[in-house]
Amino acid sequence: MTTCKASRTIPARMVDSDPADPSASSGSVTNAGLQTILDNLDALVYVADFDTHELLYMNAYGYKNLGSFEHGQTCWEVLQNADGPCSFCTNHLLVDNRGEATGIHVWEFQNKVNKRWYQCRDQAIEWTDGRLVRLEIATDITDRKNMELALKEAHKKAEADSRQDGLTRLNNRRAFFQFGRKYLKQAHRNQTSLAAIMFDLDHFKQINDSYGHEAGDAVLREVGNLLLSRIRESDIAARIGGEEFAVLLPDTSQEQAMELAERLRFLLQELRVRFRQDVLRPTASFGVAMLVPEDERLETLLSRADEAMYLSKTEGRDRVHLFPQF
Repeated sequence: MTTCKASRTIPARMVDSDPADPSASSGSVTNAGLQTILDNLDALVYVADFDTHELLYMNAYGYKNLGSFEHGQTCWEVLQNADGPCSFCTNHLLVDNRGEATGIHVWEFQNKVNKRWYQCRDQAIEWTDGRLVRLEIATDITDRKNMELALKEAHKKAEADSRQDGLTRLNNRRAFFQFGRKYLKQAHRNQTSLAAIMFDLDHFKQINDSYGHEAGDAVLREVGNLLLSRIRESDIAARIGGEEFAVLLPDTSQEQAMELAERLRFLLQELRVRFRQDVLRPTASFGVAMLVPEDERLETLLSRADEAMYLSKTEGRDRVHLFPQF
């Protein structure tokens, strides 16, 4: 392969000129004018052979941002610093099954070399020597794309925040019911089990009254951390009230649900929350209920778990009850 620099000018078609024809001398002027226009575009313009991917032309924007190229180099070598054709090459979208041009294809991508985003307009055209080539005009849209991605991330975060309890990082009541209703429908449709655990921290008001609300918040945070560390990814855990929590367990038997509730009760019993000079020792009362075919609403299932939890409280707290096995 020759090491001479590739030409930056657009080649003219080889035609016999006629000095008597005023238009005969206009070809070089037209090419020079077109070259001036292309070199002043704030966008990359390049042409590559459709079959061999040899880079045939690149405007001044390309030379400035990507450097020069040698005769015979391919577009993927120069533009992507790759050792083979790009997986995202659009050539197959630019021609039909007869090899005829289909029009302009517009798309966006991030360059692997400079990490900038571009909107590309690709088109199959006939080159000056008659061969089929790909013409691409790539406009830098990095600033716009970064703004779009930032807005998308902000929207995603806002959506997540609207579903998350800010203190415990658990789902909030809104998210719990939103996801829970889907779980209930899925369980009925697939005829699978669904268990609900509800628990309420015992004498929580005394913690707030004796040590202040900051102490109560510290306890709630630790309970949230404990719960997150003990449930499966498929489970839904939420803080649904001041000191009230709920967990939905898909594909979980009654025995498994009771085992988890007892384990959580024991772990809470062993939990020590340090707040300033004090050590707080929360406990909780639990209620467990299983989905039955008659449950058309999530609230029905939760009301039974709530009844079982209430019984745990009336019988001395720090215990687990299953509905309806009183």
